[in-house]
Amino acid sequence: MISIVGVGNAASAVATKFLKIKQYNVYLLNDKIKKTKDREYKLKSFEKAEDYENNIPDLTDFFADVNDRVQVFITGASFSSIYSLGILEQVKHKDIDVFYIKPDTELLTGLPRLIENMVFGILQEYARSGNLRSFTVFSNENIENIHSSINLKNYYDTLNETIFSSVHYLNYFEHTEPHIGNMSKPSDISRIRSIGMLDMKKLDEMWLFDLDTERELCYYMCINSERLEGEVGLHKKLVDILKQKPRNAFRKISYSIYETELSDFGFVVAHTNAIQSNKNTLDKLEQE
Repeated sequence: MISIVGVGNAASAVATKFLKIKQYNVYLLNDKIKKTKDREYKLKSFEKAEDYENNIPDLTDFFADVNDRVQVFITGASFSSIYSLGILEQVKHKDIDVFYIKPDTELLTGLPRLIENMVFGILQEYARSGNLRSFTVFSNENIENIHSSINLKNYYDTLNETIFSSVHYLNYFEHTEPHIGNMSKPSDISRIRSIGMLDMKKLDEMWLFDLDTERELCYYMCINSERLEGEVGLHKKLVDILKQKPRNAFRKISYSIYETELSDFGFVVAHTNAIQSNKNTLDKLEQE
């Protein structure tokens, strides 16, 4: 079992997607909850950022039954993200994966811009120091570019569903034996990650966040059962495509192939130990 934790309203909307799968225990923390109850915690709202820092809730009882594996969803620039640092401290004895949903920083102004810059930087340092098992970044802007036909009414639900399915399938791959492959474990220092969706024709990557520097790439390919059985030379075809991708001593590639009854699909995970820049936010701050 994995505990899913959504901190804030937007992150809780993503976490709620996991309720439909029995392998997850979902914890929601936001200010829209009317009353704190089992696995739902009402967060207080304040006007000043320092009030959030000074009013971190005691979640000892709330997290009493949390699983050893905890996956926390946080939305950048939200006031609730200030809570997240104190919340993570209270589950630090667990294996923690943080999934950070990054807004379009070019349109951020004032305090939200400062909050995004602060939390984004601190969480990466948490990961580099080993306090987090992993820190994975999603970009709302990247996801919107991938779903070019997205309409305004379904905007957030489409973004949330994309994030949910990506994380869920990574959990599935981690606990499922592949049909074939040579997936290597990323180095322990490479804890900052990005996920990409694969175009299965040419294995082109559609990144949900663009890392500054990619160190290790892991390709997860799900191939339809009929194709696995009927297409001769399929393994060589896929491997040959991967061999054409840029590789060197610092950029390593590994892969696994899984069987599915669905149409072909896949994901790629890029790992790095390099702190990701927040160029748009920093540039604007320097101009003020």
